Amino acid sequence: MCAGLAGGLAACSDDPDAGTNGVGKLEAATIQARTVRAAQRADAVHVAGTVVSGGRTYKLDMRLKDEGGTGSVTTGDSTFRLLRVGEHLFLKADADFWTHSDDDATSGHGGDAAADKLDDKYVKVPTGDPSYKRLSTFTDKDVLLDGLLTLHGTVAKGDRGSSGGVRTIALTGDEGAGGTLDVSLEGTAYPMRLERAGGAGALQLTDWGQNFTLREPDASDTVDYGQQLPSS
Repeated sequence: MCAGLAGGLAACSDDPDAGTNGVGKLEAATIQARTVRAAQRADAVHVAGTVVSGGRTYKLDMRLKDEGGTGSVTTGDSTFRLLRVGEHLFLKADADFWTHSDDDATSGHGGDAAADKLDDKYVKVPTGDPSYKRLSTFTDKDVLLDGLLTLHGTVAKGDRGSSGGVRTIALTGDEGAGGTLDVSLEGTAYPMRLERAGGAGALQLTDWGQNFTLREPDASDTVDYGQQLPSS
């Protein structure tokens, strides 16, 4: 009996799904569908990492929820902050960012003097401005995740591992060439880390469901630039 008990315990310890949410036992397509649904239903998420799009690399550090988002975006030598509350989108950057945005547009508002006025202030982005849609994408949880949580080609299960101390199982598209998504094996099957196809960036997705405060900036910290921002 003792020998049988010892053998049973050994068998349990070799089970890679012991103590998990059981997702690892499912087919790859089922896991993918479940993790996408989990992401869509979550109230909030923290997205950090890099995205390569249109030949440019963006470094993101954004907290997102249904009502909007807040955080920073870095591209090249420029870093700016974004804050969206409902349809109201605000951009905050230093004077150097505004000086190099568009010489003609900036000079029309007083050149360096205008840049100094905008330095480290929130500028409300008009909804009709060409940059509104592009910038708001970084603050829209559903749009951003829909564009990111995509694996190309045949989806298969990969190795088990961990992300941020959480046990995960990998999903791969075309054996990794189409991207790799690490899915949590603990609690809800949230996506935890994404390697985008074609070297188009890598992202950590954490703090699922953890609420945070979104509030429009005070009037004293806001500058109205006009109907159209300088292009950048």
